[in-house]
Amino acid sequence: MPERQGNPVWRIAVRLRLLFLFAALAVLPYLLSYSQQEIAVLLMINVLLVCSYRLLTLTGEWSLGHVVMMGVGAYASALLAKRLGVPVPVSMLAGGVVAAAGAAILSVPLFRMKGFYFLIGSFAAGEIIRLIWKRFTDPFGGPKGLKRIDAFPDIDVGFLQIDFYEPVNYYFLALIAVSVSLFVLRRIERSRIGLTFHAIHWQDRLAESVGVDTFHYRTLAFVIASFFAGIAGGLYGHYVGAVNPTRFGVDQMVYVLVWTIVGGTATLHGPILGVVVLTVINEIVLRGLGLDTVRPLIYGAILILSVLYLPDGLESLGPKLRARLRRPRRDRPAPAGEQAA
Repeated sequence: MPERQGNPVWRIAVRLRLLFLFAALAVLPYLLSYSQQEIAVLLMINVLLVCSYRLLTLTGEWSLGHVVMMGVGAYASALLAKRLGVPVPVSMLAGGVVAAAGAAILSVPLFRMKGFYFLIGSFAAGEIIRLIWKRFTDPFGGPKGLKRIDAFPDIDVGFLQIDFYEPVNYYFLALIAVSVSLFVLRRIERSRIGLTFHAIHWQDRLAESVGVDTFHYRTLAFVIASFFAGIAGGLYGHYVGAVNPTRFGVDQMVYVLVWTIVGGTATLHGPILGVVVLTVINEIVLRGLGLDTVRPLIYGAILILSVLYLPDGLESLGPKLRARLRRPRRDRPAPAGEQAA
């Protein structure tokens, strides 16, 4: 892999692919209907959510509270903008900071547990936070949540007028925010910190034996992942204009798990594949056939088939196909007629 990265031809090819991808994403909303543009906005937000969740899984820990951390960012951003008059762009970033701070506090009891116990502990912590949102009408709005959340401010500077109430304009705002976030997440993974996350995942005792503070690095992964989940929450809350505890329940967390597992976690684009493919199946195929009410059943079947026949996720299809095409002809099985002869 390092040899490929040092190859100028390979680097040019990667840049051309990225250029083509951004061109396609820039054209995409103009090819969609109004309702599909709204789905595209929510899809962008979900891409950031699953990619931030993947950062936590790099340490080997899987959480059932990541969607709740998205809710922490959404509530914090909404309250800062609605009650204190903080500008929405600033409140979005502050929502991410609040979610990160909440994760830092929760990490003290949670990371005394590992594996299955961490999974259950994160679920319990998330339900406690949701119970607080439901219990206190002031300031969280109780079971009905917060409504009439301030929208992202429009831009009106001379010839430049952008109304972020329009899905197309908010799509590009989300695209920019998500692209910057994914760039940062990728840089973190490729840094020394990211390599330490991988080491803790595969050989945590060996990492501890050479002086790595596994508790510190697991906490760091949890905090960073929660920060970007909080940013996703801010993007969601100020676009929809309302948040409530139900939106950040365990059923939504199950969908995040399915998107991540079906897409794969070996690379950053794995979860993106998962959320894009399953969203297309849900919004185009299931809704088109009138089967959107059975989405949990379909998702469950897809998850089982993925675990059985594609355990490394959709991201493994490309390498498998390339390896099959590059295999020498003599290594391929002969046609049935030749075998009989």
